[in-house]
Amino acid sequence: MRRLMACAAVAALTMAAGAQKLPWQNDPAPADKNQLVHFLYPEQIQVAAGQDRVVELHFKVNDGLHINSHAPREKSLIPTQLMVIEPPGLNIGPVNFPAGTDYTLAAAPNDKLSVYTGEFVVQAHVKATSGDHLIQGALRYQACDTNSCYPPRKVPVTIDVVAK
Repeated sequence: MRRLMACAAVAALTMAAGAQKLPWQNDPAPADKNQLVHFLYPEQIQVAAGQDRVVELHFKVNDGLHINSHAPREKSLIPTQLMVIEPPGLNIGPVNFPAGTDYTLAAAPNDKLSVYTGEFVVQAHVKATSGDHLIQGALRYQACDTNSCYPPRKVPVTIDVVAK
């Protein structure tokens, strides 16, 4: 009987933990249906335990769109950000974004925006203790076309880290 109760308690805790939302999971829209930027890869990486490794995170902006870079030239523009939660045994060090590309709107030919288009790569420094770890995060961005900008969105980023 005790074993049955213990199994029921573990199942309840597991379901409660699975239902818990991460800080960036407040978007009601289905994850991929309305995404204008997509996380391409990696889904899993292997690292040497206790050693720093640079991991390249590949993203793609839908055709015909651009997103503000991580360092937009105007304070009123929403920067692209990578948000992660560090589980025990995993450390995410500095995150390096690529330089943005200059982009000019026809309505403001003298103003240059710093944007990402097409595919781009974000580099994250990862250090893990021996074992399996899960990086859960999101890339927050604001996408625009030549006429208007969409509300900010977040694309999920999940990577299984195997440290040996």
